[in-house]
Amino acid sequence: MGFTAFLVDDDPGVLKALSRIVRTASYDCRAYVSAADFLRDHDPAVPGCAVLDLYMPEFDGLELQRRLATLGASRPIVFLSGAGDIPTSVRAMRAGAIDFLTKPINRDDLLAAIARAEQYDTIERHLQCERQSADNKLAELTPREREVMTHVVAGRLNKQIAASLGTVEKTIKVHRGRMMAKLGIRSVADLVRFAELAKVQPHH
Repeated sequence: MGFTAFLVDDDPGVLKALSRIVRTASYDCRAYVSAADFLRDHDPAVPGCAVLDLYMPEFDGLELQRRLATLGASRPIVFLSGAGDIPTSVRAMRAGAIDFLTKPINRDDLLAAIARAEQYDTIERHLQCERQSADNKLAELTPREREVMTHVVAGRLNKQIAASLGTVEKTIKVHRGRMMAKLGIRSVADLVRFAELAKVQPHH
């Protein structure tokens, strides 16, 4: 699946010019004259970035950025503005925007921003796949195996875990071995990395 630039601007002339630039770089392109149109058509499964006009009727680019975040869509965003509004650009970047460009848009600047967005999107989608795989593996653990895991990633020894859970060390070894086998992990260091990925908190 190719990388798509989703262009959102209430000025048809600007949309046409942006579309022409994007297509010269062999990116797929979808153009929308309103943020609402874009949201209705939005499919987070499609790799791509959103190139948004900052000031639009209905709701602006920052509000669209906020709504995408609320939906859990980590779509990389490039903002376009007709005015050099520094405070707004700072807010946009803090909220996760890839870049903030001022009109008239320079072709090379736009394509460079889209290239950065593509790199970000590729990395983020790879991480999402890894997180989903980690969640699937985590679901295979019994409640006791998962509990033992939280102690192991906290750096505790088998005998310490046994004392905390009110059982014997031999039982902890069995749970620990099964847990590691189900996760396909051999070392504590790898288990710690897995726990971070799966957002499993160490036992305190």
